[in-house]
Amino acid sequence: MHQTKTIFKHTPAFTKITSYLQRADIEINGTRSWDIQIHDQRVFEAVLKRGSLGLGDAYVDGWWDSPSLDTFFAHLLAAELETEVNPLNLILLRARARILNLQDHIRSRQVVEEHYDLSNEFYSKMLDKNWMQYTCAYYDRVETLDQAQEQKLDQICQKLELKTGEKVLELGCGFGGLAKFATERYGVQFECYNISKEQIAWARNWTKDLPVEIHEKDYRLANGTFDKVVSIGLCEHVGYKNYRNLMQVAHRCLKDNGLFLLHMIGGNISGVSTDPWLEKYIFPGSVMPSIEQLSRAFQGLFVMEDWHNFGLDYDRTCMAWFENFDRNWSQFKDQYGERFYLMWKYYLLLCAGSFRSRKNQNWEIVLSKGRFLKKTVSSQRAFNKG
Repeated sequence: MHQTKTIFKHTPAFTKITSYLQRADIEINGTRSWDIQIHDQRVFEAVLKRGSLGLGDAYVDGWWDSPSLDTFFAHLLAAELETEVNPLNLILLRARARILNLQDHIRSRQVVEEHYDLSNEFYSKMLDKNWMQYTCAYYDRVETLDQAQEQKLDQICQKLELKTGEKVLELGCGFGGLAKFATERYGVQFECYNISKEQIAWARNWTKDLPVEIHEKDYRLANGTFDKVVSIGLCEHVGYKNYRNLMQVAHRCLKDNGLFLLHMIGGNISGVSTDPWLEKYIFPGSVMPSIEQLSRAFQGLFVMEDWHNFGLDYDRTCMAWFENFDRNWSQFKDQYGERFYLMWKYYLLLCAGSFRSRKNQNWEIVLSKGRFLKKTVSSQRAFNKG
């Protein structure tokens, strides 16, 4: 039996939040897996005053829950309610992003220190076993995360048309999985730029016997001339004021007949900042580029050869990461504590729901200088799912 009327005071905040939830087909204390279960009425006022930041904090504080958090977010985000609640913290975050370059050389290290420099042991238990990929997997006629991440890496190599002996520049190399895969399977050489000390330590150890050189430097400092350039999961941290700079770095380092592949999360609408809760607790300074922002950034520098969207695969990827995280949590709970668990559960399932609702996409873009290409790039012929 639903007890909403007897449990909650019908305050203005309760009435307004209830109406928003109804538009998303979410019922307070309902029986469906995506319905919201309210444990503390203060959540209504928190959401009205602080938006997504209030919603996330209230979850971690135990004020509400949902049996299927990912499905809750898929419903909530598909209803496009973000324009209804415009709290002061969101206005200030956007203003700050417009005034400052939140992803300059100094600020870029904040997300690295707070997120990517968590222990490598932690990430090894959450990510795929073979290649330590912390970006979207590619689920095309495969079922497991391990298979899908390897397929993603092979897809990238084929789109780049890698040939034995070629030199590849990678801007932001993560744990070195692509460099290891490509040098072993395709016989190329890699030069990588990264500023995460933990990732660099892992990647250098992993590729110590391979033709891989890893620089502990910002991507903006990359130099040299390369047959191919690739960037996987960096663009989300570049910031809208630096997209052009990223394209210029790639253009400067790429041979005239080379290819540049950019793999990233993208947004449907141009923005200058990310979700306030994710900004505060998970990815400081991050922002997802839009098609408009990216195309403006490479205009006059590159020809767009292929634009591949497989964002729905990020839903599956996030769910697989959460399953690994949840299954192995007992190994880390004493180190990180219960609030960390709730924050990461919220983060991973929020992201899964965002891709399921089609609010976010995952793009692989193949760019060229438009000069001296001997054939149509392979990415136009393959890897486009119906």
